[in-house]
Amino acid sequence: MKAQPTLTRTASAGLSKLAWALACAALLSACAAGPAYVKPAVDMPVSWQLQAPWRTARPADGVPKGPWWERFGDADLNALEQRALQANQTLVAAQARLVQARAVVNQNAASQLPQVSLGTKVSELRISANRPLTNYNAPNWGTLQNDYTTVLSASYEADLWGRVQSLVDGATASAEQVAADLENTRLVLGADVALNYFNLRAIDLELDVVQRALALQQSSLALANHRHDNGSASGLDVAQQQALLDTTLTQVDILQRQRAQFEHALATLTGTPAPSFKLPPRLAPLIPPVIPVGIPSDVLERRPDVASAERAMAAANAQIGVAKAAFYPSVIFGPSYGNDSRKFATVFSGPSVLWSMGVSATQTLFDGGRISANVDFSRAGYDITVANYRRVVLTAMQEVEDGLSSVSALDRAITQAQRAVESNRRVMAIAQVRYEGGVSNYQDMITAQQAQLSSERLATQLLGQRQQASVFLIKALGGDWDMAPTPQTSTAQAVKTAPPSGP
Repeated sequence: MKAQPTLTRTASAGLSKLAWALACAALLSACAAGPAYVKPAVDMPVSWQLQAPWRTARPADGVPKGPWWERFGDADLNALEQRALQANQTLVAAQARLVQARAVVNQNAASQLPQVSLGTKVSELRISANRPLTNYNAPNWGTLQNDYTTVLSASYEADLWGRVQSLVDGATASAEQVAADLENTRLVLGADVALNYFNLRAIDLELDVVQRALALQQSSLALANHRHDNGSASGLDVAQQQALLDTTLTQVDILQRQRAQFEHALATLTGTPAPSFKLPPRLAPLIPPVIPVGIPSDVLERRPDVASAERAMAAANAQIGVAKAAFYPSVIFGPSYGNDSRKFATVFSGPSVLWSMGVSATQTLFDGGRISANVDFSRAGYDITVANYRRVVLTAMQEVEDGLSSVSALDRAITQAQRAVESNRRVMAIAQVRYEGGVSNYQDMITAQQAQLSSERLATQLLGQRQQASVFLIKALGGDWDMAPTPQTSTAQAVKTAPPSGP
C-alpha cells in the first residue's frame, strides 16, 4: 500500500518533463524550413483597346460569377443552364474532387495534433518446458498463464522545422485550387450550353429564311410553268427555276442535320440521353447584353482558371518546405500509460500500472544527395507553376482582346448585312417586274433570288456569331459582373437586329 504514492509521484514527475518538452517543441516549431510564399508579379497593360459602347464594370473576387446567362433574357436558355448545373456529370466529378481535396486538408491538419490510441489484449500463453536453457543449472518449466493488458498511448511529432505546417499549407492551397477548378468547370459548362443553344437558335432563324425562300422559289416556278404553257417562256426558264429549288431543298436537309447535332450536344451537357431530349424550333431574337469590362488587372480576380494557377504556385511553394525539412532531424514524443496483469481481478490495481515516456530523434547522416535532389525537384516544380501562371494570364488577356474585337467587328458586319438584305430585296422586286414585263430574261430573276437568299442567310448567321462572341467575351472576363441587370434592348434595337421577316 505504500508503493502507490511513490508511483504517483514518479508518474507526475515524468508527465511534468513531458509537458516541458512539448512546450519547447511548440516554441521551436516557428523555425519553418519552407520559404514564404510571394505571388509573382506579371506585366499587365493599363487598359484594354476599347471601342464603343464598352464601359467599366466593378468586378470582385468574392462576388459570384453567375448566373450570367440570365442577361440574355431567354427562358429556354435559363432552363437548360439549370439542368446542366444539376445533372452534368463532368460537374459532378469536379465536385467530388473538391470533397477529396478538403479531406486531404483535414488529414494533414490532424498531423499537428497528438495521435492517441487505446489498445487492449486478452491472451492465454503457455511457455514451453523444452525451450533452450539460459542456465544449465536452472531447468525450464512449462508455464500456462493469462495476460490482461490495457494501454493508452500517444504519439506526437514536434514540427520543429515546419514540415507538417508545409504539408497543411500545400494541401490547403491545393484544395483552393480544386475549388477554383470547380468554378472554372461551371463557367466552361455554362458557356458550352450557351454556345450550343445559340447555334441551334441561329439555325432555326436560318431555316426560317430558307423556308421563306422556298415559298418564293415555288411561286416563281409556278409562274415559269404558267408562262411556258402560254408559250411566253422557254423550257430553260422552268429548268433553271427547278434547279434552284432543288438546291435550296438540299440546304434544308443540311441545316436540319446541323441542328440535330447541337440538340444532341445540349442533351449530353444537361445529363439527358440524346434520344430523350427535344428542343422545339423557336424564332428567338438573338440580342446580346451590353457587356461592361474593367481594367485588365480585374481579370486576375475574376477568372477562376487564373485563380487556380495562382493556388498551384502556393501549393508548389509549400512542397519546397516539406523537402527542405528532411535536412533536419524528426523528433517524436511517445508516452504511454496502461495496466498489465495475469489476473483480471487485479488489472486496475496499483501494482499493475505500467507507463513509459520517451523522445525519439532521427537525423539523416548520408543519403547520397537524395534530399538535395528532392529540394531541387520541388523548386523546379514551383518554377513550372510560375511559368504556367504567367501563361494563363497572357492567355486571359488575349481572349478578352479577341472577344472585344470580335463583338465590335460583328456589330459593324450585321449593320452592313442588313443593308445588303434591303438592297437585294429591291433588286429581286425589280427583276421580277422586268421579267413579267418581258424586259429581261429569266437568268436575271434566278440571280436576284440567289443573291437575296444568300444575303438573308448571311445576316442570320452573323446574328448567331455575335451571340457566340458575346458568350466567349463573358467567359473570358470570368463570368457575371457586379452591376444591376440592364434592359435587353429597346424597341428600335429590336427592329434593327431582328432577322428578316419577308422576301
